[in-house]
Amino acid sequence: MEQTNTKWYSGMLTKEDWWAAWLGLFFFGLGLLSIWGLDAVGWMIKPKTWEFTDLMSDFSWTKLLKTSSKHYKDLHPLIALFLSYFVFTFLTGLGAYFMNWNVKKYLKGFTIIFFLTVLMWIIGHEAHLSAVDANVKGHNYYKEFNLSWGLQLGGGVSFIIALLVGLIIGNFMRQFAEELREAAKPEWFIKTAIVLLGIKLGIMTMKAAGFTYELALAGAAAAFVAYLLFWPIVYFIARKYFKLNRESAAVLSSGISICGVSASIATAGAIKAKPLIPVAVSTLIIIFAMFEMIVLPPFYVNVASNQPIVNGAAMGMTVKTDGADAAAGAILEELHQIKFMKKTGKKYEEGSILSAAILTKIWIDIFIGIWAFVLAVIWMKFVEKKRVQQKISAMEIWHRLPKFVLAYLLVWFILLGIMYFLPDILDAVKYGANIVQGSYRKFLFMLTFLSIGIVTDFSKLKGMGRLTLLYAIALFLIIAPIAYLVAVIFHHGMLPPLAD
Repeated sequence: MEQTNTKWYSGMLTKEDWWAAWLGLFFFGLGLLSIWGLDAVGWMIKPKTWEFTDLMSDFSWTKLLKTSSKHYKDLHPLIALFLSYFVFTFLTGLGAYFMNWNVKKYLKGFTIIFFLTVLMWIIGHEAHLSAVDANVKGHNYYKEFNLSWGLQLGGGVSFIIALLVGLIIGNFMRQFAEELREAAKPEWFIKTAIVLLGIKLGIMTMKAAGFTYELALAGAAAAFVAYLLFWPIVYFIARKYFKLNRESAAVLSSGISICGVSASIATAGAIKAKPLIPVAVSTLIIIFAMFEMIVLPPFYVNVASNQPIVNGAAMGMTVKTDGADAAAGAILEELHQIKFMKKTGKKYEEGSILSAAILTKIWIDIFIGIWAFVLAVIWMKFVEKKRVQQKISAMEIWHRLPKFVLAYLLVWFILLGIMYFLPDILDAVKYGANIVQGSYRKFLFMLTFLSIGIVTDFSKLKGMGRLTLLYAIALFLIIAPIAYLVAVIFHHGMLPPLAD
């Protein structure tokens, strides 16, 4: 195993994982200023539910956009929009600079992606698309806008629109997509959003501690058991029936069993596989993730609408890459919320189903570094049967551990500490925290969906017929069924808490 990092702090300013942690913690810190009565986050823009004919008869930006808190209600939406643009562009541009990206190209691409994202966010909240015919918290937007028809897809339709627009750009406007590629960073955006999801987990713990702890422990157990099954089965099939060499079989098994691109790259580095292998596997992972995001959420909801947590956990074990998993989890939650609202007029606690998917993935992410270390030792001693010429340091586990995961857990533990030791400031903490985990997290999700589409090129599947067939068989006939069975064993009967 080649050790490119020699110090424990290496990469803190140059790695995407670290920058996801820094940005997430920065926004979290801004939200905590509400403890001292300061609203430093409420200026963030968010869309309103609107109706087309009403807007055309009397156009106003205030019908489309609003600020995230009432403290900034007098701020014109366009001013809030450009303030949001400036803050996000400055912070992510700073990260791009330290990560040695082409900053000029990044800023140009991010500007386009930012405003495209806002546009898709607004379009997705048009009443005919998003309004659900259900009374929730005293509102029924379907009836308030006097709709005669509507798709009733909820706010999550924005995610689908952003993804479709991204896919059109990525596959039919390739020159334009290339211009945006430097700024289309779905993994960075979603990892930052996942850090902010730690805020939601903390708030959920305050409300339903038993559910949250059970969800975390069940997710850890499910991920561990599933992984012990996934890897050896896929490796065996790859070697015996598809005649792949050891390196290709190992990289593919890790990529499809653990956490997609990160795991395939970590495994390739651990066993010193040819660079082409993780590239091919990563391409398959990203492209298949598109199909999983579109197919699995509606499938799970229609097959088991009364098992939202089981569905979320199964999603976390099945969909590869953090971006695709979180995106699929967001769609899954929206579909479950719509069904539940129509049936009961109530809502599940926002983020609870998504957390089931993310928590399972988090445990898998943590295991990447450990597995890369173990596999390196096994490969050199038992596969290559060579004497180890260099010391394999356990510090390699730290270098491979996703740092955004640590930030996610840190945010959660900070909120737990406040809950137990400073309960008097809980309400003040929740004020800022809810804005950050709401508007900021959702906007990062929107950036992720659009960016995933932009970087996905289906033409790259050409020439990978055998590997594609193996991946499809492993994913849909092995991973998905086992993942769902394991999710049922550990999560059956768990239901999200109800929203206030």
